[in-house]
Amino acid sequence: MSNKIQIRSYNPDDCNTLMAAGADPLLARLFAARAVAEPHQLADKLSGLIPFTELKGCEEAACRLADAVARRENILIVADYDADGATACAVAVKGLQSMGAAVDFLVPNRFEHGYGLTPELAEMAAAQGAQILMTVDNGIASLAGVARAQALGLEVIVTDHHLPAEQVPDCLIVNPNQAGCTFASKSLAGVGVVFYVLMALRAQLRARGAFSDRPEPNLGELLDLVALGTVADVVGLDYNNRILVSQGLKRMRSGKMRPGIRALFKVARRDWRKAQPFDMGFALGPRINAAGRLDDMSLGIACLLAEDDETAEALAGQLNDLNIERREIEQSMLQDALDSFPEVLPAGQTTVVAYRDDFHQGVVGIVASRLKERFYRPAIVFAPADNGEVRGSGRSIPALHLRDALDLVSKRHPDLILKFGGHAMAAGLSIREENIAAFQTAFEQAVRESVGEEDLSQTYVTDGSLAAADITLERAQTLALQVWGQGFAPPSFTDEFAVVRQQPMGVNHKKVWLRKDGFEFEAMFWRCTETIPERIRTVYRPVANEWRNQTELQLYIDYWEAA
Repeated sequence: MSNKIQIRSYNPDDCNTLMAAGADPLLARLFAARAVAEPHQLADKLSGLIPFTELKGCEEAACRLADAVARRENILIVADYDADGATACAVAVKGLQSMGAAVDFLVPNRFEHGYGLTPELAEMAAAQGAQILMTVDNGIASLAGVARAQALGLEVIVTDHHLPAEQVPDCLIVNPNQAGCTFASKSLAGVGVVFYVLMALRAQLRARGAFSDRPEPNLGELLDLVALGTVADVVGLDYNNRILVSQGLKRMRSGKMRPGIRALFKVARRDWRKAQPFDMGFALGPRINAAGRLDDMSLGIACLLAEDDETAEALAGQLNDLNIERREIEQSMLQDALDSFPEVLPAGQTTVVAYRDDFHQGVVGIVASRLKERFYRPAIVFAPADNGEVRGSGRSIPALHLRDALDLVSKRHPDLILKFGGHAMAAGLSIREENIAAFQTAFEQAVRESVGEEDLSQTYVTDGSLAAADITLERAQTLALQVWGQGFAPPSFTDEFAVVRQQPMGVNHKKVWLRKDGFEFEAMFWRCTETIPERIRTVYRPVANEWRNQTELQLYIDYWEAA
């Protein structure tokens, strides 16, 4: 067995339990391999969500917001400029409006304001007449911004999901990752945290009799936005998040979605009737993100808040144009970055750090992601900010917790990193331009202590063999309807095939016909120019490929080697 291919183990008893509860045998095996042991986890009813009473600070925030609704105080939402922040902002605005609140939003511009609630944004909020400032998908690191807002007489509620540092703002905080919070799902996205606050607020208003003269809002109407932000932010899809995403997908597939989401499906040329997590992660999410990367996220939020198809389609068209521009910038930056590295990294090098003074700040995260995929190393890409600073965005591999690595560098070299934050797999930071070489050395040293050589060669974890008779279009369609994603990996399989024939597709791809046990399959080999040998072992995914109104089975090959 190749050391590049590992097969997920699963407990046969769990698999049998799931089958006894009615699960399809293949799905039972796949779910058991992803730590699903209880039949109730096959359901996606909203009643299965962890209660909001278990999320620290949630009920206190709801009480304060209920008072604000009663007093008609001005609530201002301060959002982050990515897809999670944009959907969280839209959910907060629509949800609070549905309960009678006076609410508006402010979103920082990546290039003018930087990340999070800054003192400057607090001053803008006060100038707008805000009385309560509520952050979404940011704020846990905004010590100075919260202090400034409070000094200006604003009350602050932080709703966030990022990992806190040792010191947090002195205000009401709702964050499943804060100290002392026992909420069982630490993977809620920013949009998920806001949705929980709204559930608590509705319960609080219900208890106060606020709906005696007005209809009680149906928060289920926000689940398309919650699903989109959760998938686009690549948080772990634990059971709680899978319920939120599954319910959002059901709304989309039945046509019950915001005009903005429908318009994004249209410009991305994806069919909402067959909506799946892939669409949100690779078609809708990037178009919203393009606004925050190249322009101003207000455009993305306006699209999500649009009340009619005509307005939504005009805004989605602008987002689509920005996304095309973003792709062009990304390709050029990626090529420049690759040109600065050898084809194969020197033995022992565990990190990749890239910087040029013409790099675009809005695209560094995507280029870091591409470099991580190309070299299978933690990667950080920097672009110029202002005042002699550079801002970087990093992406990691499973063996390295990126934020913890930056924390270690920061503790060892207190003057090196000006500020940083993030998660295990993605983080951001600012340093002075003259310190790039020193940071590179310190980061390499910290990572080298944390990862071994075996961590730096990519391993394909698969679900084992699939009987040839089971590799069908119907199977591929069933698999596509499930909720897969970060921490709940889409299934892939490993099998040996005979190669029947092969033909180039465009410049970089190949279409190959494969045979196993008398069955023949059409397979796509992406970014492949080599001649495929007569027998191969592959890691593959069965896909329902749609082309010119025809749907046919194809195998997408993630990895292959001579058998």
